[in-house]
Amino acid sequence: MVRLILLLSLLTYTLFGGEERYPVENCPAYNNLKHTKNTDNITLDIQRAYPIQRKHKGQYLILIRGENPAQRWVDEHCFDGREEKPAGILFKSDRQEAVRSKDNILALTWHNAYCETYRHRKECRRSLLALGKERYSERHFVLHGLWPQPKSHTYCDVDRELVQLDRIGQWQHLPCLVIDEAVEKRLEKVMPGYAADLHKHEWIKHGTCYGTDATGYFGDAVSLTEQLNSSKVGNFFRDQRGNRVTIEQVRSIFDRTFGRGAGQRVELKCEKGMITELWLHLGSGSDDLGILLQRGKKTRSRCLGGIVDRAGYQR
Repeated sequence: MVRLILLLSLLTYTLFGGEERYPVENCPAYNNLKHTKNTDNITLDIQRAYPIQRKHKGQYLILIRGENPAQRWVDEHCFDGREEKPAGILFKSDRQEAVRSKDNILALTWHNAYCETYRHRKECRRSLLALGKERYSERHFVLHGLWPQPKSHTYCDVDRELVQLDRIGQWQHLPCLVIDEAVEKRLEKVMPGYAADLHKHEWIKHGTCYGTDATGYFGDAVSLTEQLNSSKVGNFFRDQRGNRVTIEQVRSIFDRTFGRGAGQRVELKCEKGMITELWLHLGSGSDDLGILLQRGKKTRSRCLGGIVDRAGYQR
């Protein structure tokens, strides 16, 4: 019996052993790399050493004996520690010398079509109190993001650790943003993904290259979204719910609304026969959507038309 116990102990160390280290923080220990589940809500004990199995994408896979599952993922700073930086200097784009982006894409989502495809997403769920009431997102375009161009212009002087967190979808662990209260309230309205920390992702990946602080970046993005929704273009899409529209129709309404040639700066994005997004190619030097469209670069649209989806699951 004693020999069997010793053999099992040796086998456990061989399979699960490794360098043992003490954590420096009482971090949660997750079942998976994306930190979406923590069985029994386990946190690390700074008085206890844990075997380190491997390091991957800014995280450690450790062994917590006696737990099920025993292998857990924790952020590397739980063992390595990190220097806490003031929020104001986390990103170079917070500094005054940052250069304003000259070419941008405003990506607007038709939320009904998005939720038709991604029904399980947090921003697509409805509470019992909301049933039977038409939401803002069911009759307007919502904000996906404002993306400085070219598309490779991302993560401007962002700490490597934050880039890693963003790329593996751990948006809930990204730093909270300092945004003017009035702007943030408008942002929550036009960006349903705010509930799933989409705004943190958009800031880390794109906003840091825009050339303003977070308030300036989201203030511009929200204002442009509101201008589109309150225009004849917004009315056109609301009236066409349930119908199929073409890129020619969309570009025509843009020309009539924002001036001749504005439609040439518009792309349609489609999925499963539905229009899912508008991508507007914008220039700079104004806060007026029509002027920015006139200054934007002409573009082609691979999607030539699609259904303007109604609210609810129909496909």
